Amino acid sequence: MDLQQLFYSMEGQGSLSIQSILLTLTLAFVLGQMLAWVYYFTHSGLSYSKSYVQSIVLITVVIALVFAVIGNSIITAFGLMGALAIVRFRNILKDTRDLVFIFCALVIGMSCGAQRFGLAIVGSIILSLITIYLHACSFGSHKPFNSFLRFRCGSSVSPEHPLFNTLKQFCKNFTLVSVQDNGSGHQSEYAYQLLVKDYTQNEKMLYELEQCQDIENISLIMQEELLEA
Repeated sequence: MDLQQLFYSMEGQGSLSIQSILLTLTLAFVLGQMLAWVYYFTHSGLSYSKSYVQSIVLITVVIALVFAVIGNSIITAFGLMGALAIVRFRNILKDTRDLVFIFCALVIGMSCGAQRFGLAIVGSIILSLITIYLHACSFGSHKPFNSFLRFRCGSSVSPEHPLFNTLKQFCKNFTLVSVQDNGSGHQSEYAYQLLVKDYTQNEKMLYELEQCQDIENISLIMQEELLEA
């Protein structure tokens, strides 16, 4: 019995062929790779994981194989459900966007396993283009950016202090949040909430603040990005 006859005997009706299995798994692998590359290039944050990116590819292939095994057999479907119910996944996804990519991988794998190749290809391309568009235009980001400025000053910050000229230049608005005395009577820590006009000018703003008299230990915390100086 050759390999082709083995596949036919396993299916019983001859609808499962080695060519269709190879096409299904290969397409699932290629589309999973494309989805993983889109995630890699559009990822922005501190929670990047190489194992997660590889999992996107593996999940797509595994789900395609699962659906190929199930086929039209209800008995096989219930058997797989019982087997998968034993497995417990303890990994928690902190980013909602990561969960969306897992869901996309599942859907693409289902489409490949059900041999709806056209739907899988078109759906993957459209999802990738949408993701790239959202990343390129920074869709959903809020401008001006909310930020917090902290610094220490050896003298009291009066309304005539050069600090405020710099803040007016780079910020649309700023509000004093807190003033803490370190107990020595010489320095106080100030915290301001800022509405920055252009976040690309943050480094220049920090440089200007460092030139102000008696100001040190300056730190700027952005809502979207973390910048510290």
